[in-house]
Amino acid sequence: MTRRTERISSLIQQEISDLLREQINDPRLASLISVTRVSTSPDLRHAKVFVSTLGDEANKSEILQGFAAASGFLRRQLANRLRIKHMPELSFHLDDSIERGAEVLRLIEQVTSKNTEHEDEH
Repeated sequence: MTRRTERISSLIQQEISDLLREQINDPRLASLISVTRVSTSPDLRHAKVFVSTLGDEANKSEILQGFAAASGFLRRQLANRLRIKHMPELSFHLDDSIERGAEVLRLIEQVTSKNTEHEDEH
């Protein structure tokens, strides 16, 4: 990824986060949602926006539907804020890395507590 695409990806991530907080009224997008990463194609025509939230699969499906419905609005707002020649098409994807990290931490804690119990017996 070039420095320019990295910079634009970072700007898109920040602006979408701000827009979610300030201007999106869709109830599907009212929960705690984090924009974890944006990956912009080298030609700047497409941007994959990775979002994370806690909840069940039905809730996550609704969030993706909410983003699909709001993508035109988000793209227009980004075009107004960023001043780049071509605003990339936005596609939204779930990022489950936070949940996977929490699961790994839970498993480590579980193993650690079992080791402590085992040592206490001896």
